[in-house]
Amino acid sequence: MPYRALLLVTLVPAALLLAAVVRLPWAGDLGMHAAVVERLRADPLHPGHPLVDADVPSPYYSPWMVLLALLAAATGASALAVLHLAALAGLVALGTGVRAFVRTLTGRRAAVPLALLCVLFLYGTRLFAWSGVPGLTSLALTVAYPSTLALGLALHLWALLRRAVGERWGTVRFLGLGLLLAVVLLVHQFTGAVAVLGVVSVLLGARPLPVRAVWLRVGAGVLLAGAALAAWPYYPFTALSGADGLEAIHRPLYQHLVSKFCLVALGLVALGARCRRDRRDPLVLLFALGAAVFAAGGLTGHWSWGRILPAVLLPTQLALAVEAAGRTGRRAGPLLAGATAAALLAGAYVQAGAVAYALPARAARFVRAHVPSIAPWPSFAWAAGRVPAGETVMTDDYHALRMLPAYGPYTVAPAYPDVFLTDERERRAVTRRYYAPSATRAQRLGALREYGARWVLQRDGGPGLSPDDPALRRAARGPGGLMLLEVER
Repeated sequence: MPYRALLLVTLVPAALLLAAVVRLPWAGDLGMHAAVVERLRADPLHPGHPLVDADVPSPYYSPWMVLLALLAAATGASALAVLHLAALAGLVALGTGVRAFVRTLTGRRAAVPLALLCVLFLYGTRLFAWSGVPGLTSLALTVAYPSTLALGLALHLWALLRRAVGERWGTVRFLGLGLLLAVVLLVHQFTGAVAVLGVVSVLLGARPLPVRAVWLRVGAGVLLAGAALAAWPYYPFTALSGADGLEAIHRPLYQHLVSKFCLVALGLVALGARCRRDRRDPLVLLFALGAAVFAAGGLTGHWSWGRILPAVLLPTQLALAVEAAGRTGRRAGPLLAGATAAALLAGAYVQAGAVAYALPARAARFVRAHVPSIAPWPSFAWAAGRVPAGETVMTDDYHALRMLPAYGPYTVAPAYPDVFLTDERERRAVTRRYYAPSATRAQRLGALREYGARWVLQRDGGPGLSPDDPALRRAARGPGGLMLLEVER
């Protein structure tokens, strides 16, 4: 495929993603990450839980988020403002990471832009967006998440490790790679697991296998990575290995697999060709390891193991790009190039709705009315502007639970499961008790007092205390019949 033509084509999704960096469409976990920055900026040493008023550690407090919080504190910028910078950093890290790793696999210039296109478009006929999976739609919504930066750093780590093994770097450099691995694991633990599988694949796929001295240096890097993880002060990393409560929210990763990833089948053909040439090819090994973990999660009901999915998808996408760029045979070359172009066009058609993230609101609504897409969530600035930072809001609204903490307030119940929050079940039970249609006024007032809720966000005419109750005062009204009520002090 012509190199310049591929570069020009790649500029289109790149422009869309840069627009997403500027606009930062809000859907999913963006509020969680903004809340993390808010808590760290308010108290860098003892931030507490990011969503509820509880003095517990949190795996969201990573080196990257600490750095962003320090930047916010130094500049006076809001949490959401620094997340724009986080999005740009993540996008740059991912793009340069793909380039660095692909260049260790082939010298063909066309492979890099083709790899970027495959990573963005080679999925399926059903829209799929999930943190750590860098499809165009998914990345537009999650570009500011730590998972984007972590995946980019993981790709750089694999590229550097391939050079380190081939050039027999010294111990100091291998120690640096160990620290980089620890950073990836701390920044995003699920992507860290992908990074570990990639490290194993690179080492076992090296030709020739590393000599004893290199293995000793690798061991030193691994020991340093373990020491860095153990020394991280914000949460005990080893406690995550026995975490439960995360399975239900990850079950969708195992649903509709054919429609979400059918276009990846072409990449399997490329992997097969690489496997025939070299059974220890690092992409083949990474795919095999990732597929084994993913399958084990499905067979045992450990749905959270599905977060290893990038270790399954990336090898197929990159293998296809490398093979399509390198094929020169009279039949195989044009055939593979044509099939790759067709698959990419199909993937681009499926994700065409991502163009809405770069358009003004009115044009974006028109696009979404005609093309499948994931719409950004409504703003909660109307409510957040009334609630002081650090005060607690009682709500069971899906979006409010995930967005209000981004502005500084807490909620009674957390939006997501948390392995360190020991009273999570009690908090959810109290919230259900307040909104239960059969609850008495005394029970609802007791629920508000139990966790110090000074504000209530509920739907007009929905369950909860009447807005005219003497214990409440109307503070603001939002879209969709939502009301913010202040509890009389």
